[in-house]
Amino acid sequence: MKTILIIEDDLDIQEMLQFFLEDQGYQVLAAENGIDGVTAFRKGNPDLILLDIMLPKMDGYTVCEMIRQESEIPVIMISALGSEEDQLKGFELQIDDYIPKPISLPIMMKKIEAVIRRYENKGLEKKEELHYKEMTLMVDNYRVKVGKKDINLTQKEYEILKELLENQGRVISRDSFLNRLWRYEYVGEERAVDNHIKNLRKKLGDAGNYIETVRGVGYRVEKIY
Repeated sequence: MKTILIIEDDLDIQEMLQFFLEDQGYQVLAAENGIDGVTAFRKGNPDLILLDIMLPKMDGYTVCEMIRQESEIPVIMISALGSEEDQLKGFELQIDDYIPKPISLPIMMKKIEAVIRRYENKGLEKKEELHYKEMTLMVDNYRVKVGKKDINLTQKEYEILKELLENQGRVISRDSFLNRLWRYEYVGEERAVDNHIKNLRKKLGDAGNYIETVRGVGYRVEKIY
């Protein structure tokens, strides 16, 4: 069963969407403001997000920007702000589609299905190898090379490196690593991520310098254009 996160402060609309989506066979998470929405995204691991623009505490544009620093999860923006400028701003932040209010539930359903289908097909088309400068990562068989040298990594070290290479240019927070790779609450154990990064850098040698520390946030590798 796929999970959809609704970030919407109008409780009548939130409830309507939740009942409709649950009736269509989806599991639904909900948040009433931008800050709670980001937390629900990080902890709930949803398959798609329905995101309002006008939210208390943190607007939808900022929420989307934070999500895109960590994930390519499908995001459909829903809003009464239907001007071309508002829609373009959303697409510049890499949303996947836009639904104006008042919402047509049948059209929303078709858009959700299409966006999820595109996202899943994109995953199937991913290369069997990831290349980053002199590094080669063989997807899903836990093999990494720097030049012609095989690098012996643990499963978690491999998964951390894979996450970084698949999200070049984006900062991945320690919490995000814990939620996505450990997949359960790991309260107070952010140092576990730091220790794995430290060991990973050491094993990669000079290539380990590609992993940048973003102070107070997490880690990233520079995007190669």
